[in-house]
Amino acid sequence: MDLKLIQSRLKKFAEDRDWEQFHSPKNITMALSVEVAELVEIFQWSNSGGLDEIKDPNIKLQIEKEIADIFNYLLKLIDMLEIDIEKAALNKIDENAAKYPVEKFKGISKKYNK
Repeated sequence: MDLKLIQSRLKKFAEDRDWEQFHSPKNITMALSVEVAELVEIFQWSNSGGLDEIKDPNIKLQIEKEIADIFNYLLKLIDMLEIDIEKAALNKIDENAAKYPVEKFKGISKKYNK
């Protein structure tokens, strides 16, 4: 996956519409939270934990679109804040591995401080 390509397409999309002026970290973060809420709404009243919803092609397409919106806003924020997302993600995995050692948390969903 070429994240730089996606980021440059997002940047051009916003520049062509003169929307960069509205793209502050606060505004992008707020837009991101709205898109996450739209994804949550799809599963909100699911009795199957979402397993039935993903079988319906129309609902699955809605899910894909919401995930794409979330991903695009996240990439926009990453670019804006100049975050090395690969490094940050790997560091976070290492941090979580230290907080949740296998021998203490295998098969357990409790938070590390509980």
